[in-house]
Amino acid sequence: MKKFIQPALVALYALFIIVSLFTGFDPGREIGKNFLTFTISMLKILPAAFILIGLFEVWVKKETIQKHLGEKSSLKAYFWILLLASTTVGGMYVAFPVSASLYKKGAKLSVVIAYLTAAAIFRIPMAIFEASFLGLKFTMIRFAVSLPLIVISSELLGRMIENTGIKEELFPEES
Repeated sequence: MKKFIQPALVALYALFIIVSLFTGFDPGREIGKNFLTFTISMLKILPAAFILIGLFEVWVKKETIQKHLGEKSSLKAYFWILLLASTTVGGMYVAFPVSASLYKKGAKLSVVIAYLTAAAIFRIPMAIFEASFLGLKFTMIRFAVSLPLIVISSELLGRMIENTGIKEELFPEES
């Protein structure tokens, strides 16, 4: 049944956009325009991102990830992951596949959560943009407040997921 529902929804969406174009239904036209803009944006970012992620998969050894970011890693793991996240370009389009790769290579769940969080709010290009509009003082205060919260919340969330049995539901192939 699922094999039928997904293609049907895609076809229904495409039909809605086409009918909207011909009938002049502005919300439908706007949805189509936004979809096209998003698709072009994705096509510009994703090829380079997937090449970099592929290189990461090949060049970075599983043992290295386990040693520095794995279950037995220290607080230094958060330093390394924040450094990696701050240099991530491409936003969450890149952060999600990188985090999956980190997790598959043996990074601790809380470190992966910290990476995702930091990649969303701690990127250097975003910080430069923010500082130019809101000022360097604001950016530094935001970093000073955000960094400890990233580490604390990801550690708590990682422990909660592992201790409550939710991990088996989220990652069934590992059970």
